[in-house]
Amino acid sequence: MKKTIFVFSTLTLSLLILFRFSEYAFLAGDTSIEFLIAVVAVVFLFIGLYINRKRTAPGPTRNQDVAPEKIKELGISNREYQVLLEISNGLSNKEIGEKLYVSESTVKTHVSNLLTKLNAKRRTHAVQRAKELQIISG
Repeated sequence: MKKTIFVFSTLTLSLLILFRFSEYAFLAGDTSIEFLIAVVAVVFLFIGLYINRKRTAPGPTRNQDVAPEKIKELGISNREYQVLLEISNGLSNKEIGEKLYVSESTVKTHVSNLLTKLNAKRRTHAVQRAKELQIISG
């Protein structure tokens, strides 16, 4: 979370400096307004690409040896399935939340739903049951 705040603060500060520079350059008559608009557009393009890079990273996928009909039968949602895969990778609720861009509270809700749907008492038992039911590979 601190990294995200630092990145956005740095980007905001950079944009403010760029706007101030462009204002002075335009008032001094050194630069045309079209050039300044192009520079600002390019900066926003790179900011957008940087932000989108995280969102388009490939997420967990279902393997061929899992039973998708069993997932539907149990009523496990796509997000709950993603949480289940991350649990099987050994991630904590906080780590899962950061990876899936949801709050830790939301992850706890998904874990609770998974425990109920898989008739398990603990996270490790839920992973074991999921493997027995062939909804995750292992």
